[in-house]
Amino acid sequence: MKFAFIYDHHNAGAEWSRRELQDWLTDIFEAPHLKIRERCTADIRKHVQGELEREGWASNVKVDQNLGLTVSAMRDDLAFQLQTGNMSRAPYDLLKLQYLYQAGRIEAAGLGVPTKECADKIGSNVANAERICNELELFNRIITVPILIVAFN
Repeated sequence: MKFAFIYDHHNAGAEWSRRELQDWLTDIFEAPHLKIRERCTADIRKHVQGELEREGWASNVKVDQNLGLTVSAMRDDLAFQLQTGNMSRAPYDLLKLQYLYQAGRIEAAGLGVPTKECADKIGSNVANAERICNELELFNRIITVPILIVAFN
């Protein structure tokens, strides 16, 4: 697995950089020992979760105490979500991050997602960065959370 590109929605890069975490975040996806293939998502998730936890991020943080909704990780005023599953889950992830932002729990977010080429290798209809970036442009005034899309292949 390797880092491919970032997409900066609502100036999220400045928020991650201000905390000196943008390079660290993209470096998580520089993992040549992880081979992209069909059904490799468990390995990707384990790697990313381990990297986040090593840096003090809380895992599987509840969005609301009464519901089972979670984001992959949170630390201070940042949230991170990893999406390697079905494309239909990606807008839901954006909605959870938007809620945390509007509730004042975060100032910025990150979303790790495979490129289209990588998603096609992982499986059928897997979320991909190119589509999510296009949808963020379309819903620019609806999804206002500063979010850094971190694409990997």
